[in-house]
Amino acid sequence: MFTGIVETIGIVTGIEKEGTNVHFTIQTDLAKESYIDQSISHNGVCLTVVSIEDDSYVVTAIQETLKLTNLGLWQLGDSINIERAMTADKRMDGHFVQGHVDGTVKCLSVSDANGSWNYRFTLPEGKKNLIISKGSVTLNGISLTVVDPDDQSFGVSIIPYTYEHTTMKDILADSIINIEYDMIAKHIVKNIELYMDVYLTKK
Repeated sequence: MFTGIVETIGIVTGIEKEGTNVHFTIQTDLAKESYIDQSISHNGVCLTVVSIEDDSYVVTAIQETLKLTNLGLWQLGDSINIERAMTADKRMDGHFVQGHVDGTVKCLSVSDANGSWNYRFTLPEGKKNLIISKGSVTLNGISLTVVDPDDQSFGVSIIPYTYEHTTMKDILADSIINIEYDMIAKHIVKNIELYMDVYLTKK
């Protein structure tokens, strides 16, 4: 479980394909504090550390992960947001993030708001019930607050600290971004759908 508060930025220094899997080497100052079999969020994707050497570690993405996320677009030298799993002895500053990405969205626009930055992203069909104004959403592993959603898109606003200490500064119009919808919202929508199925069946 994660919080969507990015700890540091890592660099992709190795990409190796093996069958349908891809092994990524990530250079980060957290490597020396990491351990084999540790779960770490990479742009919002929970991946397991399989080996460590000096200031880098290796994680493996399987075919299903590559299909649902933007990991297949990673290139050598790309910067990625990194967060280790939350612990029970600290404040939770973001929201509950599983690291189980639901899919990707495309950035429609980026605008400088003279002290902050406004981003707008596509909203996939059938997902509008999971996005509410002032609700939480995770984009590339960052816990953010939804602004001005409509049926086709939604916005987020970024403060200077988040802009400088995450990969948000690298996102441009047409960038493909990992999205994880709020876990609580997904449970509520799912249970309402199940209730309605039962109710309509009984009628």
